[in-house]
Formats: sequence, structure tokens, C-alpha cells
Amino acid sequence: MSGEKGEKGAATPFWEKPLSELTRAQWEKLCDGCGRCCLVKLEDEDTGAIYHTSVSCKMLDHESCQCGDYKNRRDHVPDCVRLTLKKLQEIDWLPPTCAYVLRDAGKPLPPWHPLISGDPESVHRVGVSVRGKVEVSEADIDEEDTPDYIRLWPKRWPKKARY
Repeated sequence: MSGEKGEKGAATPFWEKPLSELTRAQWEKLCDGCGRCCLVKLEDEDTGAIYHTSVSCKMLDHESCQCGDYKNRRDHVPDCVRLTLKKLQEIDWLPPTCAYVLRDAGKPLPPWHPLISGDPESVHRVGVSVRGKVEVSEADIDEEDTPDYIRLWPKRWPKKARY
């Protein structure tokens, strides 16, 4: 978890490095485990506007907010996005709380991020994760009913999580 030495000789945590310098393992550890990117999003074909829903990917475990088969997720969900630095520049639907979005903008990780707090439950306690907010899995509804689940919260900072 250490990196270059700072002014006082302390190692710089990997999450403070530029995203382009992270190893694949460090990149994966940067994820806070909120599950917001695993919610179904709808795009208006005319305007390109993205609408967030409370419908989860069929692979999302609603309690842990983790993928049920992350390593093989694309076998189950072929259009699942593997986030890379290049794709991060192209994607505009990630939540503002996303560690990749924050670090790409040169912002620090928030105090509730598990890498800062040392507690993977902190992301859930402050209401950043989708735990308790997913209304239905995409596997349990008809696709044409998805617009009924459009919500504003996935694109917002929860009040308890602001810093």
C-alpha cells in the first residue's frame, strides 16, 4: 500500500497517486463497494440524458453491494463495463461519490471510504451504498417497467456522506 516517499519520509498511499500510476490490483482496491454503478441506467435516445434507477443488475448482491460473480461477470452480463482510465474519461454516469471520479478530478477520498476509514461498512453507514435502496433486480421485472424506477438519489451525495 505504500508508494513514493513524501516530504517527511512517509510513504504516499497508493490512492493518492495519479490513477495512471496504479497497478491493476490497486485500481480494483480503489472501488468503495457502493454498488451504484451496478444500477440500471436509462438513456433518452433523443437527448442522450441518463436516468438512474433503483433497479439493480441481476448479479448484484443487495446486502454486500458486490457482484455475485465479479471475475466472470461478463459471462452473465456481456455489456458490463470494465472501468479503465480511458473509459472513465468517456463515461458520464458514474456517481459523484465514486473514488475513480474523485481521484481523476484530483480530489481526496472522503473519510467514509474504506481505504481511509479502514472499515468496509463505513460506505454503508453513511448511506453511499445501494444497501437498502435497491427496489428490484432487473431479473425480476419486465424491461418496459424500468422507467417506473427512475430515482434521483443514485446521482447525489447523501447528506451524511458530505465532507
